[in-house]
Amino acid sequence: MNGFIVIEGNIGTGKTSLATMLALRYGAELMLENFEDNTFLKGFYENPKKYAFPLELSFLADRYQHLKDFESKTKVVADYHLSKSMSFSSHTLDTDEFELFKRLFEIMVPKVRQVDLLVYLKRSPEILLKNIEKRGRDYEKSIDMTYLNRVEKSYLEYLSKSEAKQVKVIDCGEVDFVNNASDYRKILEVIENNNTNQYEEFKLSAY
Repeated sequence: MNGFIVIEGNIGTGKTSLATMLALRYGAELMLENFEDNTFLKGFYENPKKYAFPLELSFLADRYQHLKDFESKTKVVADYHLSKSMSFSSHTLDTDEFELFKRLFEIMVPKVRQVDLLVYLKRSPEILLKNIEKRGRDYEKSIDMTYLNRVEKSYLEYLSKSEAKQVKVIDCGEVDFVNNASDYRKILEVIENNNTNQYEEFKLSAY
C-alpha cells in the first residue's frame, strides 16, 4: 500500500480504530484528529447556535495544518479529511455563515493532498448511540439520533461528489472488526479489492 487512505464515518463508527489497525498493517504513518483539545467543542454541544461557527473554523484550520504536516509522507492512513468540515458545517451553520465557510474551504482544499482511497463506514444510529454511550465522553452525552441522521445525510451527499480517486462506502451493520478477526478480514477484502470503480457501496454481515 502506497498513498493516502482516509477512513471516514459518523460519530462512533470505529473510524479511528480501523485507521490505527490499517496503519499498522501497511507500515504507514497514522494521522489522527485530536478533536478533544478543541476549546469550542463542549460549548457547541451545550449551545450549538452560539459556538458552531468558531468550532467549524477552528476545525478547518487544524485539519488543514495537520494535512500539510503529513504531505511529504509516502504512506498515510488518516481517520478524517478536510472534506469532513464541509459535511458538518453544512448543517451546523446558518446560511450566511456557511457561505463564508464554503469560500474558505474552497481556497484550502486544492492545496492539500488528494485522497487515493476514502473508506466511509456506515452504521445505524442505534448502534452509534450505543458506541457513544460505551466510550462515555461527557461532551457527547447530548448527541441524539436526529443529529446523527443529519450528519450521515450530509456526509453521503458530499461523498457522491468527492474528488478522492476511489470511494468505498461500507455498511458495517453489527460487524465488529476490532474484536473479531473474521470481521476484520471482511473489511480488508473490501479495502484491498483492486477494482477500478471510483465509487462503490458494500454491505457486510456479522453472521
